[in-house]
Amino acid sequence: MVRKKGSLILCGAFLFVAWNALLLLYLWGRPPVGRLGEGGGAEPGGKEEWGLGKGARVNLAGEVIRLAEEVELQLETQKKLLKQIESHRSLWARRKDVGKRETDGTKDERKEEEVDRPREPPLPSKGNLDNEDQTEVKNTMSLIPTAVRDSKLEQKQGVDVKDPTRSVQSSRLEVTIAGPQVVIPILVIACDRVTVKRSLDRLIQYRPSAELYPIIVSQDCGHAETARVIGSYGDQVTHISQPDLSDIRVRPEHRKFQGYYKISRHYRWALNQVFNTFSQSTVVIVEDDLEVAPDFFEYFRALYPILHADPTLWCVSAWNDNGRDALVDPGRAELLYRTDFFPGLGWMLLKEMWDELEPKWPSAFWDDWMRQPEQRKERSCIRPEISRTITFGRKGVSLGQFFDQYLRYIKLNIDFVPFTKQDLSYLLKEKYDETFIKEVYDIPLVKVEELQKGGGLKGVGPYRVQYSSRDSFKVLARNLGVMDDLKSGVPRTGYRGVVSFLSRGRRVFLVPPEGWTGYDVSWS
Repeated sequence: MVRKKGSLILCGAFLFVAWNALLLLYLWGRPPVGRLGEGGGAEPGGKEEWGLGKGARVNLAGEVIRLAEEVELQLETQKKLLKQIESHRSLWARRKDVGKRETDGTKDERKEEEVDRPREPPLPSKGNLDNEDQTEVKNTMSLIPTAVRDSKLEQKQGVDVKDPTRSVQSSRLEVTIAGPQVVIPILVIACDRVTVKRSLDRLIQYRPSAELYPIIVSQDCGHAETARVIGSYGDQVTHISQPDLSDIRVRPEHRKFQGYYKISRHYRWALNQVFNTFSQSTVVIVEDDLEVAPDFFEYFRALYPILHADPTLWCVSAWNDNGRDALVDPGRAELLYRTDFFPGLGWMLLKEMWDELEPKWPSAFWDDWMRQPEQRKERSCIRPEISRTITFGRKGVSLGQFFDQYLRYIKLNIDFVPFTKQDLSYLLKEKYDETFIKEVYDIPLVKVEELQKGGGLKGVGPYRVQYSSRDSFKVLARNLGVMDDLKSGVPRTGYRGVVSFLSRGRRVFLVPPEGWTGYDVSWS
């Protein structure tokens, strides 16, 4: 537009110069005023130039006056033309300046929008699609962003972390929940249980936002009735089907473990779908026999920034292995702990961690594989005092192992705890360890007999009971009612070898000797 207006100005100036040139040529070409009767025809000085015939007389004074009036009229016209050109030039100059400011402002706004706008998930490349042509996706996930805005979740939570290297000795990290929200998908691992309906009903009932918490049901086994149950939820869930239903070739002695091999294959495929096909940054994994608590989503939303900030953490779990009714404090639903034992049963994983685990993912027994020191690398998980999931599935490949003895008695939290409004930075390793070690080893050391009925102890504790070997741990654990098995030397719920629980209403810590240096894998 500015270039076009500049061309008009140049054109006007050219017309002005051309007009004066033509006027000068016109005056220059007129015949000189001389003696009467001289000249003739159309040649300069001829009488016909003036329209005079032979013998005509010329009024010299009148002609000069007429010529002067014409010149004055032309000069006046040129003056008006110049004024118009000047007025238009100043107007166009002002418009040009305004246009430039508007253009600059638009650029700045676009830059701000680009900064504020959440990054859209990249389209999955062909190489990232795992058996894409065979995958049944009944409700596309490509429309689910990795970050969205949600005014209902606007708040700010401060977390102590280290600097950009994500080390935990840092000053202060402000995790702002008021901006774009991280989408936390819920991945339901399903097979042939029609009772998945119970799990899905609770997830949908307690889900605060379908946009922030999309539910992906990944089904193995090809069980038609289970598929119909999942399909009945329509667009409330996304139903995907693991395409490879073939048996897996295993060693003869492992044929009875075929189910464990298929579960591990399914997990790998499903997690690749979430992270590589759907381009999500995190996920919470539950199985089709888990029921969730009312604050299940609040719990994971609040702990996501802690998991993301602390490199010594590698998961957040909703499960307490020693979460039986008599072993937890019903009045302290807000209590959270670090644990070196991988709990599973409703757990959050980041994409960065999956990128580390996926290339070496095991062919079977994936949960015990996760508990090996080669995978754990001295990292911990977060667990609650009172579980945010319970299992109702006695049927499964484990044939009810631990279900009748332990799992069926796990207490599910029923009170909503507003975790997102709490400062959870105490869970970061540097803060936690300092407080934890002091709290545990400063309390009275007692014998297990003193804690039992008629032991003579008065007061609500806390108390410390010490073990010194694998066998002494097992004996004490059985006497106190907690799970006594160890995986790679780590006791269930243990942190730095310490197991925390209630016994007869008293807080008890089952602890190794002071100065603990690490787990002994031979204790498994």
